Amino acid sequence: MRKGILGLTAAAAALSLGLTACGGDDGGTTTAQNSGSASASSAAKPGKIGVILPDSKSSARWETADRKYLEEAFKAANVDYDIQNAQGDKTAFQTIADQMITNGATVLVIVNLDSGTGKAVLDKAKSQGVATIDYDRLTLGGSASYYVSFDNTKVGTLQGEGLVKCLTDKKVEKPIIAELNGSPTDNNATLFKAGYDGVLKAKYDSGEYKKGPDESVPDWDNTKAGTIFEQMLTSESKIAGVLAANDGLGNAAITVLKKQNLNGKVPVTGQDATVQGLQNILNGDQCMTVYKAVKKEADATAELAIALAKGEKPTASGSVKDTETGRDVPSVLLDPQAIYIDNVKDVVADGYVSKDELCTGDFADKCTKAGIQ
Repeated sequence: MRKGILGLTAAAAALSLGLTACGGDDGGTTTAQNSGSASASSAAKPGKIGVILPDSKSSARWETADRKYLEEAFKAANVDYDIQNAQGDKTAFQTIADQMITNGATVLVIVNLDSGTGKAVLDKAKSQGVATIDYDRLTLGGSASYYVSFDNTKVGTLQGEGLVKCLTDKKVEKPIIAELNGSPTDNNATLFKAGYDGVLKAKYDSGEYKKGPDESVPDWDNTKAGTIFEQMLTSESKIAGVLAANDGLGNAAITVLKKQNLNGKVPVTGQDATVQGLQNILNGDQCMTVYKAVKKEADATAELAIALAKGEKPTASGSVKDTETGRDVPSVLLDPQAIYIDNVKDVVADGYVSKDELCTGDFADKCTKAGIQ
């Protein structure tokens, strides 16, 4: 995959329309409506943008970060928008998409629950002249006009390198590694695994590490992850390192390790730089996470969506190949960052999490020691 730098072919026109934002009563929907003088030309008004987020269970980021940053960008541009969360329900996902199109969305941004459901939604939108963007997850076999994400293979590489670093720091010899992978229906999980397996395979082949249990977690379900890891530890009690694909899965493994007094002794990886994940790092129970600056991802997506809503034709200099169709999807790919205890402060300094939410209770002193201001 090639890193893309987003460029727009036309400058955004200034709008004289005012904006009134209305939050959905159920917490899963946010809409905004433009209002202005009766003399405002309808031709000057951009189309409506619909965004479907996947859930709030697999990762806190969707509601705490993505929604917030997308809303800020859309409000600043004075465009109509509707952000809803499918809460892991594939039927609801398709229903939401249908409603958004019926209600006048001219641009649809989706984070798919799986490629099958995503493809059906994208294809229907395309057939009705609605521009589409795959956000964070590429829909294999889909028809999205654009894809915005991070270099997800690199995310996995950072996780693999992180686990190696943590095991090396602990001077663990010939560790048995357990791999707790993301959902098998999420293409990102496939890319993460390709990244960390690329690092770990060399260790397995050389005999430095021993490959242990290796399982995927359906729907990134943290409860299922705990059950799966408990079974892993029962079948292989000498697991010495856990490659967990995100912070939620990592915390599930840490919870199990705590029961055996192994937390902090067995390095565990993560991803997403959630408050919980960062606190686990400060506590010494998680060795690293991967920070993806969601604001940059949301801003790049909003820039594309806003341009499309205004009838412009934005370009993306990068591309990702859809492995099912062979199509090169115009893409914007951003760089992830590995986070260890010595640079947790970077995530706070970037504004992704606040000191107040991270440094609560017993974590106050740990934050001070970690240099968090």
